[in-house]
Amino acid sequence: MESIPGGSLVLFWAEKAESEVDLAALVESYSRLLFRVAYSILRSRTETEDVVQEVFVRVIERRRSLQAIRDIRVWLVRIVWNLALDRRRRIRPEQMDESFAETLAESGVPVDERLTQAQRMNSVLREIERLPKRERHVLLLSAIEELGTAEMAAVMGRSESAVRALLFRARTRLRARLATRGGEQ
Repeated sequence: MESIPGGSLVLFWAEKAESEVDLAALVESYSRLLFRVAYSILRSRTETEDVVQEVFVRVIERRRSLQAIRDIRVWLVRIVWNLALDRRRRIRPEQMDESFAETLAESGVPVDERLTQAQRMNSVLREIERLPKRERHVLLLSAIEELGTAEMAAVMGRSESAVRALLFRARTRLRARLATRGGEQ
């Protein structure tokens, strides 16, 4: 049994043909990325762990056809993204962790400064949540997961130009909202 962030266990098969992808290597390489993607949507550690585990269950189910996948990273992110969006529809806001911003704040800085960073990040995340769905999704993939335009297009099932336009609108809208909020405080 292999452990992923948060302590959830991922099952993997013991025997594999030489042509099959090594699941243990996939878990090692991508579990943190998949956890971050799902957590950026769900903001619930237990829900996120379930979604990441479901991704690797799907990998096991499709292990014989993995060699045909051109970009395994994008394929995995797309699966976790879709599963997390589906699960998010069933989560109530009070089930979401408030610690997400704290994980984004820099480590190695004094506690008071880190708390200030986390508070600012919570404010930004609240404004991101108010964005239209497509703009929010592209902004999360870009800013938090640091995916490129082509990767975001593959994950979202849109053209690269549509992704660039959504990202521009999302950043512009977010910047305006944060400037307005900054003037209110």
